[in-house]
Amino acid sequence: MSTIVEVARCASVSIATVSNVIRGTKRVSPELEERVRAAIRELDYYPNAIARGLKVKQTRMLGMVLPDITNPFFPGIIRGAEDTAFERDYFLVTANTDEQIGRERRIVSALRSYRVDGILLASAPGSDTSHIRQTIASGVSVVFLDRPVPAVSADAVLLDNIGGARECVRHLIQEGNRRIAIITGPLKAQNARERLQGYKEALRQADIVVDPALILEGDYRYESGNRLAKEVIQGRLKATAIFVCNGVMTLGVLNAFEELGVQYPKDFSLATFDDLTLDHPSYSHLTAVLQPSYEMGARAATILMDRIEGRLVGDPVIVRVAPTLVVRESTRPLKRLSSDRRFGSKKNAPSH
Repeated sequence: MSTIVEVARCASVSIATVSNVIRGTKRVSPELEERVRAAIRELDYYPNAIARGLKVKQTRMLGMVLPDITNPFFPGIIRGAEDTAFERDYFLVTANTDEQIGRERRIVSALRSYRVDGILLASAPGSDTSHIRQTIASGVSVVFLDRPVPAVSADAVLLDNIGGARECVRHLIQEGNRRIAIITGPLKAQNARERLQGYKEALRQADIVVDPALILEGDYRYESGNRLAKEVIQGRLKATAIFVCNGVMTLGVLNAFEELGVQYPKDFSLATFDDLTLDHPSYSHLTAVLQPSYEMGARAATILMDRIEGRLVGDPVIVRVAPTLVVRESTRPLKRLSSDRRFGSKKNAPSH
């Protein structure tokens, strides 16, 4: 690997001149600049960004730590943050925790060892926040994404989970449903608790008693959506609608419907917190709470870079982004169902 000394020797200039060309810190004559760039190309020289970052105390690297990178919600977050960071000459590194707090702790430690300037964090559920507190105390800026961390003070870009869930469940109630099952995320996660709170508020505002039997705790993963949907279908809950609290679990619910021959909305109205953008004809029919993921990623990255550069000072900034309810064919006004439900059809697309 070539060094800056070799580049300077090849171009017959000083090391300082090479540094000025690379960093653009001082004006260099066009002739000298071209000689330096020719030498860089000839020697295939790449500056040591980490070493330079240690010297100037800024690497222009940002870390993004996400709980499940396969969740369709997060690619929009990544793209929004990455585009915004790129415009300001920052490089974004993304890592996945698989919802494991131990893995998150190791990733955050690794990012700190690489001297990232700041971290965008959608934290895994768990009570251990010591690694986050230590990171903030060390001077690394942190912005919470989608999930705040209790009792830890930091900037955050969050969704109005309560309002989004409340509006969606209110829609199900207006369609005539009074027995509405909810498949929640892990209730250790604040956004899961907030969506459950919105569900309860909608029921209480409609003078419907909250039935704990209709509250089924999932973990934001496919398998839990599949398993809990089968409990609703095969159990004695007498639910007429299901509200699923994220898109990945909804995929599991749809598979359970197909396995058991359930049609929606004929047998159940179905609504989801997350829009499914996957290429499947059934998904476009789902009533969904749409999250502005790109906007959330972009705003979080902007806040993080403003903190790093000293443009933003003072108390933490908490941004709440409003979701949008889109009503589609998977929910419709409730009709009296036959007391002898038969789930014989294998068709899971909406019945019209």
